[in-house]
Amino acid sequence: MAATNENNASTANRTVVEARSDRELVVKRTFDAPVHIVFEAWSTPDLFKQWWVPKSAGMSLEECSMDIRTGGTYKLVFRHPAFDQPMAFFGTYKEVTPLERIVWTNEESEEGALTTVTFEAHGDKTLVTLHELYPTQAARDEALKGSAEGLPEQFAQLDAMLDQGSPRDGA
Repeated sequence: MAATNENNASTANRTVVEARSDRELVVKRTFDAPVHIVFEAWSTPDLFKQWWVPKSAGMSLEECSMDIRTGGTYKLVFRHPAFDQPMAFFGTYKEVTPLERIVWTNEESEEGALTTVTFEAHGDKTLVTLHELYPTQAARDEALKGSAEGLPEQFAQLDAMLDQGSPRDGA
């Protein structure tokens, strides 16, 4: 299964979502920004909060704590008007190689994936590959019906944020 989505017709970049195996999900997109800027958007909580939640989901990201270093932890708390209680997602950073790779666990349930995001410089552009390895095919299938559906929108939101210029230089 492969799908693409594009919310910004002015750019040729596409988000490609692929169920690569029974337990794997891979998402790829090339961004028109240098790798250090894209990595910063993934590794700075204030920037991450600006693009991570798909606007169409109707959720808000109420808490975003990220200690982005090997052995560090993260916690994301979402609220949705349809639910009385917030939803918390948390885990541990297994590997952080600045400008190249972030690997984290999803520990909120036994069905959580091991997520690896890589950043490859291609001139002034960056190829981002998000790879999720689930413990079972059922967990992967559930992700395809749930949170993974939002990934193309999330990546489009990141692209829109990056189009506004460097996240830190005020451009």
